[in-house]
Amino acid sequence: MQEIVFGNVSIMRVVEYYGSVELDPATFFPDAPEQAWRQHASWLEPDFVDPASGVCMSAIQTWLLRSEGRTILVDTGVGNDKERPYAPVWSRRHSDFLGELAKAGVRPEDVDLVINTHLHVDHVGWNTRLEGRIWVPTFPNATYLMPARDFDFWNPENGHVPKLGRGNQNVFEDSVAPVHQAGQTLLWDDGHVIDGNLRLDLAPGHTPGSSVLRLESGTDRALFVGDLLHTPLQFVAPDVNSCFCENPAEARATRRRLLGQASETNSLVLPAHLAGSGGAEVVRSGDAFDIAAWAPFARI
Repeated sequence: MQEIVFGNVSIMRVVEYYGSVELDPATFFPDAPEQAWRQHASWLEPDFVDPASGVCMSAIQTWLLRSEGRTILVDTGVGNDKERPYAPVWSRRHSDFLGELAKAGVRPEDVDLVINTHLHVDHVGWNTRLEGRIWVPTFPNATYLMPARDFDFWNPENGHVPKLGRGNQNVFEDSVAPVHQAGQTLLWDDGHVIDGNLRLDLAPGHTPGSSVLRLESGTDRALFVGDLLHTPLQFVAPDVNSCFCENPAEARATRRRLLGQASETNSLVLPAHLAGSGGAEVVRSGDAFDIAAWAPFARI
């Protein structure tokens, strides 16, 4: 499995799934004009749009970091055995994610920190595993860093009505609450310093507590941006939102702000779901951005 070193931090990509999300571009990204997909088809196809079926392609992946002696997972995908009646593509899956993690040299008990950039169905699934009939933390020695605003928003006891509707049904109950009840969560707000190389900051819009993980080590910079972008089209058309953004105006503003920072600091942008090489460096181009270089990871 490929390892890239940024300063004093190593990064690996552990893939749970790559394939169709059963949404066409017009449904997934209603803000994007059809012409934009045609204009950029040469680099959107086939990694991000399947030209045969016309559906969007997506990766469910975890970024594995090693920093200052700790093993850190950024987002935990979909998980196995989860009942997802309103997200059938993620329901009752049986992937070999833990086997893929083992190939990277990591056992569940080796993980020190789990970072959930936000609390959507495809970012928290491997927080827990089914033991008999009980959901237990998959990573028994880890602290799980969760945005407090998302914890509040997705807690069904608080009665929020999300734009996502029922798409996140059961997620809090089987993938968030068991970890909190086990005393393994750290709920943070505004910002959280992890170590000398890594910090978390709020990046709201997609969800109220969506966050960005900043890596700054030596002269190297990277931004792990969760669902700030689902497709590289959003690099060149930053006002395009996915259909899952809770606050569209805030999501656009956050995306523009962080892409601007990435271009100014030469930071590699690593979203949660990009297939291909997983991310890109961007440069400002008028009112938007261009892709200067793809991430150095091997394509999937």
